[in-house]
Amino acid sequence: MISPPICLLYSQDTDFVRRMKAFVGALAQVRHVSIPDRLDAVLQQTSPALLLLDLRAKEGRDLVDQIQEEWPDILMVAFGTPRSEPLRDAEQAGIYAAEDLQIDRRRLQALVARAFEHLRVLQENRELRDQAIAPAMSQPLQQIEAASDRRESSMPLLRFPRVFRRFDNVEALLASVVEGVADTTGVGRVGIFSKIRQSDRYRLRAGLRCLPETYEIEYGERDPLVRWFELHAHLICRSNLTQAISQAQRNVMRRALDTFGAEVIVPLHARGRIIGWLFFGHRVTGQRFDYHDLEGLMLLAEHVSTVLENALLYEEVALQKTLAETLLKAIPPGIIATDEEATVRWFNPTAEKILGVAAAEALNQPIEAVGSRLAAFLRETLEAKENLPPRQWIDPTTRRSLSVETRRLVDKKMPLGAVAVVHDLTAEVTLRQKQDLVDRAAFWSDLAASMSHEIRNPLVAIKTFAQLLPERFDDADFRKDFNEIVVQEIDRLDKIITQINNFAHPLELIMKPLDVRSPVKKAIELARERVAKNGLAIDATMPNDLPKVLGDERALTEAFAHLVANAAEATSGQNKPRITLAVKPIREGEHASGVVVTVQDNGKGIAPELQEKVFSPFCTTKARGMGLGLPIVKRTVFDHNGRVDIDSNPHGTSVSVMLPASPNGH
Repeated sequence: MISPPICLLYSQDTDFVRRMKAFVGALAQVRHVSIPDRLDAVLQQTSPALLLLDLRAKEGRDLVDQIQEEWPDILMVAFGTPRSEPLRDAEQAGIYAAEDLQIDRRRLQALVARAFEHLRVLQENRELRDQAIAPAMSQPLQQIEAASDRRESSMPLLRFPRVFRRFDNVEALLASVVEGVADTTGVGRVGIFSKIRQSDRYRLRAGLRCLPETYEIEYGERDPLVRWFELHAHLICRSNLTQAISQAQRNVMRRALDTFGAEVIVPLHARGRIIGWLFFGHRVTGQRFDYHDLEGLMLLAEHVSTVLENALLYEEVALQKTLAETLLKAIPPGIIATDEEATVRWFNPTAEKILGVAAAEALNQPIEAVGSRLAAFLRETLEAKENLPPRQWIDPTTRRSLSVETRRLVDKKMPLGAVAVVHDLTAEVTLRQKQDLVDRAAFWSDLAASMSHEIRNPLVAIKTFAQLLPERFDDADFRKDFNEIVVQEIDRLDKIITQINNFAHPLELIMKPLDVRSPVKKAIELARERVAKNGLAIDATMPNDLPKVLGDERALTEAFAHLVANAAEATSGQNKPRITLAVKPIREGEHASGVVVTVQDNGKGIAPELQEKVFSPFCTTKARGMGLGLPIVKRTVFDHNGRVDIDSNPHGTSVSVMLPASPNGH
């Protein structure tokens, strides 16, 4: 348990201060002083210490001689401009070191490390002197303690706790504690260090006649002083320092007393941990603290600990309450909470706006005050044993489209009431309607453009043959060609109309549990017929341990056939075309939650600018076709509560269809 070394920095140059802190911060605690009048007080708090003095600072040259004369335990390193008169004077004054203002990091850190080693030696010499003096002081101290046993403490502590009952603010409480302690003990300087919240550091929260620099000091959980209080759990008194077993402990205690300008420091405990400490300066009468006085201070600390703990708990509850209220007021949805009697207890500003009801008209009123539809839903929630599904309706007063979700409020099986979360869907519904209009207009525009392209070609062929028919009617070969081509083009037109009709009016799905391998196999054969490649090579992998899915076999066959046909067309022209089809189970733990069907090819892939549009109707890069294949696939998979994903790059395309397993598993 060793006190960390302290390095004082005196300068008014912010850049110099920043650079010194960056260089020395890893080696010691750095305390910056910028006012010359306060330097003496800080030296008293921290001696022995290392002082880095900027000779350019106010009174910098005069402070060198003054500190050497008054503070022999302070090692001083002065910084100035090379070959300048102030720096030469400092060197001749016999200080520890005089350095260039632009000293580099490595040199400065080595210098500081040597200085701290020198301070350690000085500290050991001081300890040896103290040990030599201690025996001579022990007898008078024992006599004082013996004398103190014969009298009672002069501190009237019984009236102390009553002065704090009316405070519910921690800062006001601590200020009152300090005043009460000073009045009770007759001490001129009193301060209290504590944490407001668990994550805080220990800081001086309130003080009476404390040194200004004490307010800048912070202690963490692992600081030697805090650790000492945790291990020993008793007060620190300057007159008892010589009784400490370890010299390192004496250093920690002496440093703390000097830092606070105190004679006694008493820890404050609560629930097995240190929540802070009180420190006391000299008594206003100049008397020393005797044994009974120290006992009284410990008793006083117990009172303060109780009051402080209650105040901190109150502050934490108040903070949590403030955070909860701020959160409920700030979140976008409307929040309405009721008790078990369906009386409104919380009504946030968003709910006021959505429902058109002022909070003053709703709070502490029956839930019917906010609307009959919402009231019925909340009362149903209070009576229900399970959570109810969300509901939507149009509020008759505000004409807003609302989505409402309710939940029971329960704390450790004790019912507290219910809460309704109200979402205003008006803007979303309006935007969706506008988007539907835009999409519908785009759909008909794309349909017209696609149909004009697809239908014009057959009509041109039919018209051409029809115009030539009168001239070449006697040509048997012409009549034969005319018959074949016209029938072929009419079939093509009929196929276009059928495809559009099927897209616009899909057949009703007949859902039943099925083995997904069946529609996959049929889809492969159907795709081979459509692309006129009976020898189409497909590497298919379909294991036997697949869970059944709930689906329409005909619709799934059509969807998978589209995917296989697209893969076949994507690989046309490749030297080594390759199409793989894999069906795998999706597992969650030991159970299969669904299946994934993946069709992969080694074609040229889909252009990046088209990848986000491939599921849109009439999006196609083919010379012939309506571009309805993938939209049909997506709709079919969506109707089966599944998902379809596409991953494409210049080396090929992979389409994965994920379908959930049948709920019954068979």
